[in-house]
Amino acid sequence: MNRTLRIGTRGSALALAQTGHVADALREAGAAVEIVTISTPGDRSSAPIAEIGIGVFTSALRDALANGEIDVAVHSYKDLPTARDPRLSLAAVPPREDPRDALVARDGLTLGELPTGSKVGTGSPRRAAQLDALGLGIEVVPLRGNVDTRIRKVVDGELDAVVLARAGLARLGRTAEITETLEPIQMLPAPAQGALAVECRVDDVDTEHLLQSTLDDSASRAAVAAERALLAALEAGCSAPVGALADVVEDLAEDADGSTRVVLRLSLRGVMATEDGDLLRASATGDLTAAEELGRALAAELLDLSGHATASPAGRS
Repeated sequence: MNRTLRIGTRGSALALAQTGHVADALREAGAAVEIVTISTPGDRSSAPIAEIGIGVFTSALRDALANGEIDVAVHSYKDLPTARDPRLSLAAVPPREDPRDALVARDGLTLGELPTGSKVGTGSPRRAAQLDALGLGIEVVPLRGNVDTRIRKVVDGELDAVVLARAGLARLGRTAEITETLEPIQMLPAPAQGALAVECRVDDVDTEHLLQSTLDDSASRAAVAAERALLAALEAGCSAPVGALADVVEDLAEDADGSTRVVLRLSLRGVMATEDGDLLRASATGDLTAAEELGRALAAELLDLSGHATASPAGRS
């Protein structure tokens, strides 16, 4: 490939750091790259994401890619709408960062050490629902802004703590500021949290092949596919109170002759908040090659627990 690949990204420090990792990997593979910064509606608004709509951080990048202004788009995967864009190919899901949530609190406190009445900031209904369900007597405060803005509210004493994605802090080199990494049993992350989505035009076969061969991680792709299928089948947007986490685990399979062998499977956990504030939880295990089916099956179980009709077999991919 002789041309210079134009890689589109949002202009935030986190987005640029994420894109920098992708650009470095492509340079190591021998490609010439140029990073192009694109402003999105989500960057220009301080309103809650639920008000300004799904895809606010990704639509401008996707349009620029489809229109030929850039050749590659790098997204935080959890920001993408669940509906597929027929103009584009999800060419690569690079190895995923730690998907867990993290607490940044005053005085080095953990979540359990925060006094009753402490103010904890988050812009995520998923995090808010799970924080409330822990019954710690804390006050959850709505919050928007980049990582600097959010952490500064703790430093300045406006909030006692904030909850952020650990992956974002890791990519910014700021893990030292984490006072507690929240285990999934306390708080399941957003579907695809910690993962990147690298897209190209669906008819740009050369770029697609380069991205796949250089960046794609099959285990990360399978895990995220299961989580996103669960989200889609619940007919939920990226701001809905839904958490999911899939792990690739070792399991034993028995062959026809009675011998056993180790196989890799997907273990998926999901949580959904109901309208009255209850949290419904379910888990399932399935084949790596049937990630989306596993996600849809777990969504159907959650919907059954909630008393709703089961999800449609196809969901929204």
